[in-house]
Amino acid sequence: MKIFVYVDHFKGEAQATSWEALGLAKSFGATTALVFGSSVDDVAKAALEYGADEVLVADDSALLDFRAEAYASTLSALVSSSTPDLILFPTTTRTRELAAMSAVDLNTNVITDATAVEVNGDASSPLSAIVVTRPIYEGKLFEKVTASAKPQLITLRGRAFPKPEKVAGKTGTITKVEAKTDALTTVEGYSVADVGVSLNDAGIIVSGGRGVSNNPSLQPPADLDDKQAEIWRAHQGFKLVGELASTLGGAVGASRAAVDGGYIPYSNQVGQTGKVVAPDVYIACGISGAIQHLAGIRSAKLVVAINKDPDAPIFKVARYGVVGDLFQIVPALTEAFKKKLGK
Repeated sequence: MKIFVYVDHFKGEAQATSWEALGLAKSFGATTALVFGSSVDDVAKAALEYGADEVLVADDSALLDFRAEAYASTLSALVSSSTPDLILFPTTTRTRELAAMSAVDLNTNVITDATAVEVNGDASSPLSAIVVTRPIYEGKLFEKVTASAKPQLITLRGRAFPKPEKVAGKTGTITKVEAKTDALTTVEGYSVADVGVSLNDAGIIVSGGRGVSNNPSLQPPADLDDKQAEIWRAHQGFKLVGELASTLGGAVGASRAAVDGGYIPYSNQVGQTGKVVAPDVYIACGISGAIQHLAGIRSAKLVVAINKDPDAPIFKVARYGVVGDLFQIVPALTEAFKKKLGK
């Protein structure tokens, strides 16, 4: 079975989930990594160190910024000439678009958000032998699916697969391939948000909900109206959430209610309409546990909930639940962890 793995990166910083995809591919056999961009030699070398047998590199200044048309055209042309059986992608915002557009170009299918991939049966018929497990119905059920078209495109859920060990200095074949640069869109500019540890990669996530704005002991500046005062209180609450996350080396998340309330940017949102995460530990502070939020944390290995309402739905999925005031509990946890970790 001929396997390609697309390595997703931003300005030469590879997504850790790309190496998870590479590790999975290596368990099936020889693997070719695909690296697109501009001045991406370091990413290509890293792909070899994480286990790729060879790397195909499309290096062109026109690929400096991700534009789906150019990337999909480059991928489709490469696949048409090389005829792989399977292409694996890490699940990111970019790869969702790239995999879908490439599947249209190649007249094939894409299976998204896989949490397990198995090769069963006759290895000489790899397409029918590939069985993919993916969550459905907001993560309440899992389905096993196969596809008959070739190549089979699969996006993998982050942290659902182990990351392979890096072998520093490992070498291999790096081959330059043609980049297709035609695109109808141009990138006029962008800014990078300072969000600390990535939610997709974090082993620990501390999230805040609407409850972070309900600290009655805080007195906002007198010149603020009611909404501004609410947001001011919420910012103070998220400082506590952020301090706990920083102490634990984790990321800061949020519920949709907190994002809709203007407390924190959308990039921090966890849930069905935000990021689906799979940390080792998820600490929910002042989050009631709406079904859309729970859909985003079903893959968390351990959930800790802190809420004043003992009937909050979040407690139904939590391994540990604390009924109480987050403004007392979160600082106490932070202080305890600082002592334990020697910070």
